[in-house]
Amino acid sequence: MLETVGFFFGVIGSALLGITLFNANWRVSTVDGNVITTSTLYENLWMSCASDSTGVYNCREFPSLLALSGYLQASRALMITSLVFGFLSCLCGMIGLQCTKVAEDNPVLKGKLATAAGAISIFAGLCAGIAVSWYAFNITKDFFNPLYPGTKYEIGPALYIGWSGCLLDIVGGALLCCSYKTQVSASKTPYSYHAPNTASSAKGGPQAALPQYESNNSICKYGKNAYV
Repeated sequence: MLETVGFFFGVIGSALLGITLFNANWRVSTVDGNVITTSTLYENLWMSCASDSTGVYNCREFPSLLALSGYLQASRALMITSLVFGFLSCLCGMIGLQCTKVAEDNPVLKGKLATAAGAISIFAGLCAGIAVSWYAFNITKDFFNPLYPGTKYEIGPALYIGWSGCLLDIVGGALLCCSYKTQVSASKTPYSYHAPNTASSAKGGPQAALPQYESNNSICKYGKNAYV
């Protein structure tokens, strides 16, 4: 039960991170004007878009990877790494679940695979958490900088989805890691040792209750005339 809950948490977290990566609303800004000129600017890791009050929008991709800022390139790499490791975690988790038929005769192996899936899920959540938090830090830094000459953005809804996915990945990975001890202990058959009952053996007969010395030398109590 524990590994099943952790597995589904990890799957949901990876799905949320996939939605976050391709969501355009990582940061949002509104340029006020009259009804016609009011527009909304929003960006993600891949492109920048603008839409006006009539619903018409236009997007452009960032022209060059090398022309991007360092944190944007790092965020791309961390998010892609998170998705790749999240996919590997789902594969290992499916094999490691006790309800699956793969390697069902080897519960120790299934427990190790579940633990590996949990560790990979935690790593994926940490990678995505670093990317999302780093991006949000730069948004707030520019927003509260009075000398910043460019457009000031605010945190978009995609970042909140990303934080939720990171949390689910980490919690799900922790549950999968904790399930290893439960799986291994359930696979072992308890062995109980029963000490021999000395009391019952002592009641076997009067000869068994006599000391060894007395029973061996009881014939010496009689003289030779007893046999004549």
